[in-house]
Amino acid sequence: MSTNENITSLLRQWRAGNPDALAELTPLVYNELRARAQRAFRSERAGHTLQPTALVHELYDRLDAVDVNWQDRSHFFALCSQMMRRILVDHARARSSAKRGGNAQMIAIDTSVVADLPLHEDLLNVDRALERLAELDQRKADLLDLQIFGGLTFQEMEEVTGLSSSTLDRDLRFARSWLKAQMSATESLQ
Repeated sequence: MSTNENITSLLRQWRAGNPDALAELTPLVYNELRARAQRAFRSERAGHTLQPTALVHELYDRLDAVDVNWQDRSHFFALCSQMMRRILVDHARARSSAKRGGNAQMIAIDTSVVADLPLHEDLLNVDRALERLAELDQRKADLLDLQIFGGLTFQEMEEVTGLSSSTLDRDLRFARSWLKAQMSATESLQ
């Protein structure tokens, strides 16, 4: 059985209530989850209060409460990506609130997939922009979320969404352009 098939099998066993499946699954996915979390912190300042390992551990805490019918490995990583985004946004909001309206905590995201964006974007502004895009086109917002925060490849995104490469390419080009325009507008207001 391939690693992908093994991960899918263990996800389904875990969903069915087998507690041992999570123990077997963890070493198979932990390094990949940590690598994805590290991408979010690639260019962040040293001594940040939330670190990649802590992000993954919080993700595991939240995964335990999620009731999902896992499709496969790609579906798992896609959901984990979305959950990591929520954790980072929650952390940034908490830090901002703790400062009584001061500057929101800056958290670097993997902008290598969105090359036209500045390296250090404000996570809360990106989150708000993605929420606005979701009001216009949920699919495009979800794709951008998977690519920026999840680091999913085109192939993984095809597996998760069932969309063709050409549709993914077209939707992502539009979404990146839209996000860039939104972030430029946000910067000009500040």
